[in-house]
Amino acid sequence: MHAMSDPTALAGMLPFDSIGLYEQPKPRFIFKMPRVVPDQKAKFESDELFRRLSRESEIRYTGYRDRPQEERQVRFQNGCREGHTEIAFVATGTNIQLVFNPSANGYSMADPTRECDFDKEHGKVHIRSHFIMNGVCVRWRGWVDLERLDGVGCLEYDEDKAQMEDSLLREQIERYNQRLRDFEEKQRAYRQHQERPGDPDLEFFY
Repeated sequence: MHAMSDPTALAGMLPFDSIGLYEQPKPRFIFKMPRVVPDQKAKFESDELFRRLSRESEIRYTGYRDRPQEERQVRFQNGCREGHTEIAFVATGTNIQLVFNPSANGYSMADPTRECDFDKEHGKVHIRSHFIMNGVCVRWRGWVDLERLDGVGCLEYDEDKAQMEDSLLREQIERYNQRLRDFEEKQRAYRQHQERPGDPDLEFFY
């Protein structure tokens, strides 16, 4: 199968041929590593870590572990209102930095699209966070008890974000392929120019 089907192999495909007196044209582009893998859903469903994290399980707040519990409670709530927090899945020890839209400060009614909700359930904050993990678009969903600073959470496959990233990936690879084709065409033209026989009118006779 042609290597173009594997985006991870593209970075090593520039043909650099050494020449004698003349410097070869240099490529004017750098391949940026893709943010996602080609088949995100398949990886999410088959990868053992994703399979374990996709089941609802115990999570804990991991920030400021060297501070008193009361201070940690305050810092946790302040972080949530700023739009970030740190949690870990207890069973696997997987630590995740969550970033999300801050709380609406209680001015709006219950909204299923809110990513940080202190009003949904008394004594808890419900959080949703979108990010890319190991090349797959995922959504963390769960809640944390405001006193104990533990709770329940899981990872879900983020279909909408995955489609957006897949589209960007295809566009990125196509742009790279076009630049690579242009570069290879210049290489061929350059080699053909070097391989042409010398002009007989320029030969010297003694």
